[in-house]
Amino acid sequence: MIKDLFFSMETYIRSGGAVMIPILVISFLMWLLILNRVLFFRRLYVRNISRDLAGELIKTSREPDAVFQGANSLLVREFLKARSHDPVLDDFILDETVVRLISSLDTHLAVIRTLAGIAPLLGLLGTVFGMMATFDVITLFGTGNTRAMAGGISVALITTQTGLMVSIPGLYMSGFLNKRAQNLKIRIAATGMYLKRFL
Repeated sequence: MIKDLFFSMETYIRSGGAVMIPILVISFLMWLLILNRVLFFRRLYVRNISRDLAGELIKTSREPDAVFQGANSLLVREFLKARSHDPVLDDFILDETVVRLISSLDTHLAVIRTLAGIAPLLGLLGTVFGMMATFDVITLFGTGNTRAMAGGISVALITTQTGLMVSIPGLYMSGFLNKRAQNLKIRIAATGMYLKRFL
């Protein structure tokens, strides 16, 4: 069963021609980055501390327990590492910590969006190669040799299909991750403003 599945996948990839390799590489890289961001954002959502507890920890200069990994916990930890105990300077340090954390949320999101956009273009390139191969066959044999024409048409259709199969979920996940990043940015910025009263 599994052997047949691998054989049919190998046949499918071979039918798509040389353009299938970069499409599959892009797909692998894109999903690797998506998984990285999903796990990172999930960690910032779960096991979070309340703003009140974050304020108490800032006031007493205590780090949150290791079990807490959420966005507020991360903000408190990063701030306490750089804290100077000078209220004016600490205000700037807190702002800088918030900006750094917010900018870290955008890591890889542009690359994911770009890879999702490149996949259908590579599929289109495969379509062009397939149609060129088909026209070469027509030039040599005319339209009577349908078996020879089928190879080029197969390359054209399979690469287009694969490019779209990579791109559509990639674009969806890119939008989903951007929305999660925006929500976390608002949460971190609001917590940063709240913590200023405890400096």
